[in-house]
Parts: sequence; C-alpha cells; structure tokens
Amino acid sequence: QRKNPFSRDDSLGSKPLHTHRGDPTYGRPPEGSRTEQRGKDAHLHVGKEVQELCLIIRSTGEVGEDGHVSVTFGQLFETYVTISNKVVGILLRARKHGLVHFEGEMLWQGKDDDVVITLL
Repeated sequence: QRKNPFSRDDSLGSKPLHTHRGDPTYGRPPEGSRTEQRGKDAHLHVGKEVQELCLIIRSTGEVGEDGHVSVTFGQLFETYVTISNKVVGILLRARKHGLVHFEGEMLWQGKDDDVVITLL
C-alpha cells in the first residue's frame, strides 16, 4: 500500500515509500506532520529541563577554587528528585551538550552519591 488507509493525511500518498541513507530526509518525519511537531515540542521541553537542572546546581552547589560550581550527586538527587524523576537522564543530556562534567558513564543513587558534578 502506498497510503495508510487509516490515516487522515492525504499528502502521505504522494511521498516515496522508502528513503535511503544519505538522503537528508532519512530517519525524519515528514515536514509539517504532527510527528515532527511532537519531536520539536519534546526537544524544547528537555532543553528547559536541562536549563532548570543547571540552575539547581548553581543554587545548591559551592564555588570551587577553579571558579566552577560543584555539587555531589547525592545532594543534587535529593534536591532535584522533588522537581523531576528524570535527574540522571537530564544530567546525561547536559553532559552531552558540554554543560556539566562528572566521572563515569552512569550515576546510580546510593552507589554514586559522592560523585562530584561540575557545572561548566
């Protein structure tokens, strides 16, 4: 079938069924679709959560000799978990964007409570 009979979007019928690697639209939802909009909204929401996490680190942490604000994971977890239960995922996203630094791949409550998180 070239077109999903259960979809109300008639514009999908004219688009090719498959794209190939190297194609700029490969792995992306059709432009203007509700799926694309949901993705944009989710990206915006996660960005706001990362900003909020950085503000929490700045307000609860202490300034070190190097001028960077640092906090332990245990202290951050206790503070931030009342705001969001996704503290580890948001920390990983913040590190991916170069906003924070901490040792290790993943942080675990209890085990990694003494790991220092530095706001860059």
